[in-house]
Amino acid sequence: MQLPPDHPQRQELNDEVHARPPEPLIAPTRLSYLALLCDAAQREAGWAAVCDLCSRFNVEPPSNSVLHFTADLGGFRLKWERHTEFIRYMFIVEGGTGDPFDRPAIAAVPADWVSALPGQVMVAAHAALIAAEPGGLDPRAIGSGWFGGNVPVGAAISDGAATALTDFRVHDGGFSRHLLLDHATTPWQAGRVAQRLLEIDTYRIMALLALPVARAAGPLLASWERELARITASMVSAAEADEPALLDRLTQLEAQIENQQSETRYRFGAADAYHDLMQRRIDELREQRIPGLQTFREFTERRLAPAMSTCRSIAIRQESLSQRVARATRLLSTRVDLKREQQNQELLASMNSRARLQLRLQSTVEGLSVAAVTYYVSALVGHAAEALKAVGVPIEPDLAIGISIPIVAIVAWLGIHHIRKVVTNPTKY
Repeated sequence: MQLPPDHPQRQELNDEVHARPPEPLIAPTRLSYLALLCDAAQREAGWAAVCDLCSRFNVEPPSNSVLHFTADLGGFRLKWERHTEFIRYMFIVEGGTGDPFDRPAIAAVPADWVSALPGQVMVAAHAALIAAEPGGLDPRAIGSGWFGGNVPVGAAISDGAATALTDFRVHDGGFSRHLLLDHATTPWQAGRVAQRLLEIDTYRIMALLALPVARAAGPLLASWERELARITASMVSAAEADEPALLDRLTQLEAQIENQQSETRYRFGAADAYHDLMQRRIDELREQRIPGLQTFREFTERRLAPAMSTCRSIAIRQESLSQRVARATRLLSTRVDLKREQQNQELLASMNSRARLQLRLQSTVEGLSVAAVTYYVSALVGHAAEALKAVGVPIEPDLAIGISIPIVAIVAWLGIHHIRKVVTNPTKY
């Protein structure tokens, strides 16, 4: 059977649900995890670093188009993922006894390669999957033994198939620690649980990137709110001459707020997205409380929720302040426009008055012009009549002048009137 042609993105969209799959894990297993904040150039450099590592161990490198890659490099397994803002590296070493954090998985990776990785470390963590010992769990013993004396946070997860513990602290060497006690997990289930624990840590830190931004924006917003209050108070009693200066202050304030919003909008939106992802990962753990320990949800809600509320509050204040400044700007602009329209009306009235005066003056000038033309033309007629009389023509010069005066006056008036019509309405002629 011949099907119609595939959509160009059919295969890519279908495979999206299989993107970034977890690695199967069997206890005992040690993992080391790095999440590096990267820009576009560093993302490309991260792919080049993975290719370099693969070449060192004679493994086929990934193509530049892939977003995730897994390879067995002999002494360890590599799991590499590219995300929008960061790159994740996971190193997996199976086996090991004793202290699960004594010799971490990253020790098997070339040190010079690790130190040359592009980007900034956001999360560095060691995780260990070990078989749970028979009997009850003593959180204090685990905290003092493997978490440096810190009280761990954790819960029974996946309907009791495993127990997850961490203290959310950075230990010596710059790595945090996660312990996963295996009661009855399958390899794929253990891999999913380990991936969720590390993603919770990652998304928690990425969400908190917005907190310093919110803290820095708070004083700026307070100063802008005070400036807006001063401007609006001045608008109540402002004279006409003061309004342009007030409008200029409002315009500058609006530009500052818009610039601040453009710089923080993405960070606050990303923080909400990361926080939602973290909450989903915690939901997927299906936690069951261990007496004496905080669950992951309790710990993160107590510490992270206030930070996210601060970021949302700052974002709301920015938007509200922007709208208030826009309203004040429209109000003052309306006042300035009304004043300008009033001035324009007064100017038009003045122009109309001057036009009427010019019309009257023009009529007077036209009358004087007719009189002058009549005077000079009738004088010429008189001189001509005297000349004719001198050669014997029977004519009276005074009578000729008297007869010519009304004729010349009428012709002069008609001529001047025609010229004015031609000048005022040239399209008709």
